[in-house]
Amino acid sequence: MPDTPTPATLHKNPSTGASTGGSSTAGLGGAAGERGRTALAVGVVEKIAGMAAREVTGIHSLGSGLARTFAAMRDRVPGGRGNIGRGIKAEVGEKQTAIDIALVVEYGVVIPELARQVRENIVDAVERMTGLEVVEVNIAVNDVHLPDEPDIEEEEEELPSSGQRPKLK
Repeated sequence: MPDTPTPATLHKNPSTGASTGGSSTAGLGGAAGERGRTALAVGVVEKIAGMAAREVTGIHSLGSGLARTFAAMRDRVPGGRGNIGRGIKAEVGEKQTAIDIALVVEYGVVIPELARQVRENIVDAVERMTGLEVVEVNIAVNDVHLPDEPDIEEEEEELPSSGQRPKLK
């Protein structure tokens, strides 16, 4: 019976023993590729990209103003959960992916440098975790958050003072 491959041996070229440097979701060559295939949902790539983007200092939030407003309302619904992939759209093929991200930056951040860091973080995380080749990461900076501006969530918490019932926790 043949030996079961380990994660370390899956990335090696069988003839040379050298690392191939990448992997494919369609199959990892030879016998491994004949045993099935791995399909990744778009949401998986979007969540990985969202987490990777949030790791970069200088990002206030992800998504357009409207998306952030809807997300803040959804977060207030009992049982509602935040969407890590908010503000991110991915196209996923068998071997490649393309990612679009919308974000709001903190005032004072050098935007081209921030965009470079976000792009690198997303590419590294998505390629490492999925094996997909990231062909492009398009970044749209939709707003700059000023230090004295309230967050959308803060604005909504002020609503009960206008005569409405307070939110239940």
